[in-house]
Order: sequence, then structure tokens, then C-alpha cells
Amino acid sequence: METVALAVDERGVARLDMNRAEVFNAFDETMIAELAASFDELGRRDDVRVVVLGARGKAYSAGADLQWMKRQSANDEATNRADARRFAEMMRAVAECPKPTVARVQGSAFGGGVGLMAACDIVVVAEHARFAVSEAKFGILPAVIGPYVVNAVGVRQARRLALTATPIDAREALALGLAHRVVAADALDAAVDAVLAELLGNGPGAQGEIKRLFAQLEVGPITAEVRELTAATIARVRSTDEAREGFAAFLDKRRASWSRA
Repeated sequence: METVALAVDERGVARLDMNRAEVFNAFDETMIAELAASFDELGRRDDVRVVVLGARGKAYSAGADLQWMKRQSANDEATNRADARRFAEMMRAVAECPKPTVARVQGSAFGGGVGLMAACDIVVVAEHARFAVSEAKFGILPAVIGPYVVNAVGVRQARRLALTATPIDAREALALGLAHRVVAADALDAAVDAVLAELLGNGPGAQGEIKRLFAQLEVGPITAEVRELTAATIARVRSTDEAREGFAAFLDKRRASWSRA
């Protein structure tokens, strides 16, 4: 691949790094295609337990490559729509990856880079990083990443970030829910490793079920349909081999066979 680097270790941790440091890991057509293909592939691989989305260089991601956006602005609406759909498919691939996803954010993120953070399950950031939903600065809007930002921080905060395009620091990102942990730059890898240890100690099948179930739940009334969905899900999952092994391991005071912690 031209724009991303991938390595999978013996525990099943896949480290996928954006690798366009010379343009602050801004994504163009190639990176969009490679990220989408990588997440779809990693989601299918039996040897992968967790995906860490990181970046090379000083910045996490400057979002959309302005040269790419400029090229697209010269195209007709049909071509633009096809290109935007590919971007939307990349975001879907990240958000719907059946494996837990961790964003390792070593530097600042803007626009679509914030969208990538919002699409990941867990976000660990270096304390010096800054973030902005910056599209309005260029006369456009954060349309494709909008639903993921709204899901991460809520509609009112998402609206404020998008309308003002104001930068926020890591502590505010933590307070808003965009980040889950903020640490010193030299403690970033240790913090990510601590999250990985927690994730690898849990049932991989259960984690996939959590992601599928929670994707179907919305904040609001718990209807009869929602109650039936949750009851049917736990009834099915607790009879699986993974669940039986988990119960047995706990009662036997041993580590489950699927644990990689």
C-alpha cells in the first residue's frame, strides 16, 4: 500500500498507520481506498483481535487533502457524489469494523481527522494535540463525518464545533467525549498498551456482539422491540462456546483460552 502501513503481532493486534507525514496525513483518493480496504480486510481476519489506527509524523491527520478537494470541485455533481460515497464507505469501514478499534492520536487532527477519531471505539490522545472540525473555514461542511461527530459528542457540541471551526485542546476533547484518555506524549504508547491489555482479556466474539448490538441502540425510550432485541441477543450469545469457556475459566480461577491479556 502507498499511503498506510500495516503490521499484525502475535497477539492479534493490528497496527494501521496513516503514512503521508509530508502532508500531515491528509487523505486523498488513494488513502481513502486503502483505509477502507484495510479495515474491511482486518474485520474479516481470524488472526486479528484489535485494530489500532495511528499515524506517522507530527500530525494525526489534517483531514481531506486540499489538492484532492480542489480537483473534485472542478468535477460535475455525479462525479463528486461518487467520490463522496467512497469517503462515506471509508468512514463506514472504520465505524463498523467488528473488531475493537483504538485511535492512537499522537498529534493534532482537523476535519476528517476528527471524524476518524469519532469513528473509533476508544481514543487515546497526546496532551499537546489540538483538534478542530474545520470544514467551514473552506466554505464547505463536515457532511460525511457529521454523524460520527454527533454520535461522539452530541448534537449541540457538534454543531458548535462545526459552526465555529474553533480549535479545542486535548482536555476539552476529553470533556466532550471525543477522547477517552489524555496522556503526555512520552506516555502515549504505554496508555495504548494498557487499553490493549484490557481489550485482549475479553471474549472476541462477545466484543463483536457488543458492537453489533450497540449500533442498533439509540438514546431514548426502551421499547418492546428493543427489549426483545436485547433478550434474544443474550439468549443466543450465552450458549456459545466462547461464553461457556468464559464461565468455566472464571469458576476454575484460570485465564480463558481466548484471552491474550
